[in-house]
Amino acid sequence: MQDLKPLRVFLEVAALRSFAGAARRLKMTPASVTRIVAALESDLGQQLLVRTTRQVALTSAGALIAARYRPVIEEFDRVTSEIARATRPDRGKLSIAAPMSLGMRLLPPLVTQFRHRYPHIALDIQMTDAFVDINDGACDLAIRISGPPTDKSTIWRKLCEIPRVTIASPTLIERIGRPRTPDDLDPAQCLSYSARRQPETWTYRKGPLQRHIHAGDQIISNNGEFLYSLAAAGGGIVTLPGFLTRDGIERGEVAPLLTDWEIPPLYLMLYYPPYDALPPLVATFTNFFEEYIRDIDGFDFMPR
Repeated sequence: MQDLKPLRVFLEVAALRSFAGAARRLKMTPASVTRIVAALESDLGQQLLVRTTRQVALTSAGALIAARYRPVIEEFDRVTSEIARATRPDRGKLSIAAPMSLGMRLLPPLVTQFRHRYPHIALDIQMTDAFVDINDGACDLAIRISGPPTDKSTIWRKLCEIPRVTIASPTLIERIGRPRTPDDLDPAQCLSYSARRQPETWTYRKGPLQRHIHAGDQIISNNGEFLYSLAAAGGGIVTLPGFLTRDGIERGEVAPLLTDWEIPPLYLMLYYPPYDALPPLVATFTNFFEEYIRDIDGFDFMPR
């Protein structure tokens, strides 16, 4: 809002202790910033800043106004953003969390197309393989790859299944022998993927038979790329999503194991806080994401 502009300019100068720095941050001229702050001081009847040749300092009145008004302006901006997100499906800012390995492969072309279609939607995309608590307010939605969710306090939408493959390097297979059944797997050789620092359990099925293999706790990581590289270097056996193993299998870096046994797939899902209804901006991205996953042919989740 225009009436808040003098306060915003003053708060920027106060934060940076610099008229020139505030001008650069606000994309204004230093003269404009100086004029606006002077007008605010005149309106309030108080000197807010002390200017010297080297720095800008707050007066006691300036410090009081900065301390009282900054949280008010921040809360105003937060509420304004929430209102915009709740009412405009094609304008605003959307915060998204995504896993690193999938995000690096899938999101660049997806985001490019999304921005072409919705140029007025800004995206804040944070990629991490750590577990993201969708309820802490850090993001509007999260992209996840996991097993069936058990958290009943969130909303989730399954988009597709992602097959998993157990792999090892040819050198390791030559050294320890190729396992013929899951019972032949040595847990000490099995690398665990976990965002919670706990060893994995791999489930294998073959007709009526079912086996649960507890991977070892010697190496646990929350990054699939690292575990793939470790397995390719002969450092162990790992079970990973097919999109991480496909190219390496084709190049002969790793080989699939126990291919006559089935491993339950993971789900590609969108997670949301417990909205009563999806905000229009979130619904816009959700619909686009689902359409993209349905139509793409350049990003194949299936191992070839």
